[in-house]
Amino acid sequence: MAPRRAACLLPLLVAVASAGLGGYFGTKSRYEEVNPHLAEDPLSLGPHAAAARLPAACAPLQLRAVLRHGTRYPTAGQIRRLAELHGRLRRAASPSCPAAVALAAWPMWYEESLDGRLAPRGRRDMEHLARRLAARFPALFAARRRLALASSSKHRCLQSGAAFRRGLGPSLSLGADETEIEVNDALMRFFDHCDKFVAFVEDNDTAMYQVNAFKEGPEMRKVLEKVASALCLPASELNADLVQVAFLTCSYELAIKNVTSPWCSLFSEEDAKVLEYLNDLKQYWKRGYGYDINSRSSCILFQDIFQQLDKAVDESR
Repeated sequence: MAPRRAACLLPLLVAVASAGLGGYFGTKSRYEEVNPHLAEDPLSLGPHAAAARLPAACAPLQLRAVLRHGTRYPTAGQIRRLAELHGRLRRAASPSCPAAVALAAWPMWYEESLDGRLAPRGRRDMEHLARRLAARFPALFAARRRLALASSSKHRCLQSGAAFRRGLGPSLSLGADETEIEVNDALMRFFDHCDKFVAFVEDNDTAMYQVNAFKEGPEMRKVLEKVASALCLPASELNADLVQVAFLTCSYELAIKNVTSPWCSLFSEEDAKVLEYLNDLKQYWKRGYGYDINSRSSCILFQDIFQQLDKAVDESR
């Protein structure tokens, strides 16, 4: 289970009011936004499943997958910012400001103790993902076939691994306690173990200068002023981080509870594009192509993948 953000799944109705925003939530998006067939059947392999099958002349030897954790709750920092914004609205909401009144009445149910933990929806994500994977490769996911699972020490990743194992249980005839999950942070959180990445990017305040510049730029300023106007607040009382957490709350409510949150009403599709870009910009500089060390730090994981694949080929001979 790879140690990064969220995803989601389940046969529930898509919330209409947030449908226009659903494509801009990045890693907080539901699986249904990418594969609508899952809304009707969480085990659907899609209409082209038959065409994607391996040719009869091919026999799969091994499958190695790097998977993200399932849908999670917000982090403690995001919850603190949301509580700050919500508290401000509860104190200042005017009856003449319907958006502020609606959000002030919204029940703030997130607690800091949730701090990025796997949501019940996330457990179902992983179970269904495992079952779909087993259906695509029945020869590999059969009784008495060997299964190895590795995870980071992050709570949400360990829980995702356990849920994934449960999803494979019927296919592999696994007992309740079989197949231990190996905790391997050196492999699954390779970035934390790369001194150069930590010093040059993770702990370097100047590494995100482009992100900070965009937060203060005209595009974000326009979104901020629009949100402030909707909430009948002075623009000076908001900042990019508070606006972003309001947008994230819209995505979390849809992913975790399948509801259209009143937080979604603050944003148009054009606003969502700006906030999506802000998130993409951060990921570009922190995890993507912005700095060369970002990709180099993952070499240990790729080396392990290819070594295990080579080993499988050698053993098959």
